[in-house]
Amino acid sequence: MTVRIKCDNIVTLDGILDGYLYICDGIIADISKKYKKCDTGYDFTGKTLLAGFVELHTHGAGGYPFLTESGEVVGRACDYHLAHGTTTILPTLSASPIEVMEKGVAAIREARDSHLTKSNIIGAHLEGPYLSPEQCGAQCTDYITEPIEDDYRALVERYGDAVARWTYAPERDPSGKFARYLTENGILPSAGHTNAKHPDMRVAIDGGCKLVTHLYSCTSTVTRDMGFRSLGVIESAFLEDELFVELIADGKHLPSELVRMIVKIKGVDRVALITDSLEIAGTDIKEGVMAGTAFIVEDGVCKLRDRSAFAGSVATSDVLLRFAVNECGISITDASRMLSNVPARLLGIKRGRLEVGYAADIAVLDGGLNVTEVFVNGEKISF
Repeated sequence: MTVRIKCDNIVTLDGILDGYLYICDGIIADISKKYKKCDTGYDFTGKTLLAGFVELHTHGAGGYPFLTESGEVVGRACDYHLAHGTTTILPTLSASPIEVMEKGVAAIREARDSHLTKSNIIGAHLEGPYLSPEQCGAQCTDYITEPIEDDYRALVERYGDAVARWTYAPERDPSGKFARYLTENGILPSAGHTNAKHPDMRVAIDGGCKLVTHLYSCTSTVTRDMGFRSLGVIESAFLEDELFVELIADGKHLPSELVRMIVKIKGVDRVALITDSLEIAGTDIKEGVMAGTAFIVEDGVCKLRDRSAFAGSVATSDVLLRFAVNECGISITDASRMLSNVPARLLGIKRGRLEVGYAADIAVLDGGLNVTEVFVNGEKISF
C-alpha cells in the first residue's frame, strides 16, 4: 500500500521541506514537492512532521513499569510513550537481583515477539547491577555489585537477543572483560552510575563502550590526589570523540545553559536526549517505593524521599522536544536529530530520520509541539 502525506513542515536532517512524504510498504519512498496518486492520503498542512522519537532510557510510564514479569504490562508502558511520539524504545530495568532482571528481560522479549505494542522494541536496557555504590543515585544499594561472570554470561546466553544495552561502572571492570563480552554479543556497553577516571574510560572505550549514561547525573568529575588532578567521566566524555552522551532533558535534571554547553562541546551528532522516565510518568502518584527506593514527586520531577537527589523524570519525549526548542534555543531540526537520529545510529537501526529508505516512523505535531498523530512502519496508530 502507498501512502501520501502532505505537510508544509517536514523536518529532515537537511532542513525543513514544504511538500509530500510518500510511504510504500512501511518504508519512506520519496520526499519531494511532487504530487503522486496513492492508495491513502493525509493532509497535515499547518503541522510538523518529525521522525518518531527513539528512546534509549525509560523505566516505564502511565503507571506501568518495565521491571515486571508481564509482557502485557511492558506493552502498555510502551503504548503510553508511543502516544507521545516515541516509536522506538529500549525498556530499562533498574538494578535488581539478577534473577529479577532476567524475568524483566523475558517480559520485554515477550512484548516484542508477541507484538503486544505497536512500538519498535529493540531490546532491554539493563541499568545495573554493576554500578558504583558512591554514584548509585536512586538505585538501591542492596543490589549493586561488581560484575559476576557466571551471572551475566547466563543472562546473555538465555536472553541475549532481547538485550540491546547494558549500563555499568567501568571502574568495576578494570580489565575490560565485561565490556568486551557485551560488544562481542552485540550489546552496547554504556558507562553510567560511575566514579571512573580517564584510564578506566579508556579501557571501557577499547572494550566497545560508546555511550555515557545520563551525563552529569551520577557521573564523576575531576578529582585531586595529593594535588594531582584526574579527569572523571564528564571530562572524558568531552575529550574522547568516540563517546556519545545522553542527557535527561526534562527541564529539571539539567538547566538549559548546561544543555547548551554540552551540545556546543560534543555537537548534535554525539548527543542523545532521553527521558529516564519512571512508571509514574503520566499519573497523579506523588509518593511511594519503586525498585526498593522511596520517592516523592514535586516540582515536576521525582526525588528521593529525603530530597537529597532526583530519582528520575516524569517526562515523555515530546516534553524533551519542547524544552530543547523553547528553553534551550535549539532548532527543531537539531532537536529532532538528538531525539531520533543519534539514538538510532547508536543502535545501528535504519530508523530515526525522515529519509528515503528508512522506516516510516513519524510523529505529527501541532503548533505547540504537541503530538497529534503517530505512524509506525507507515501505519497510522489509533489510541
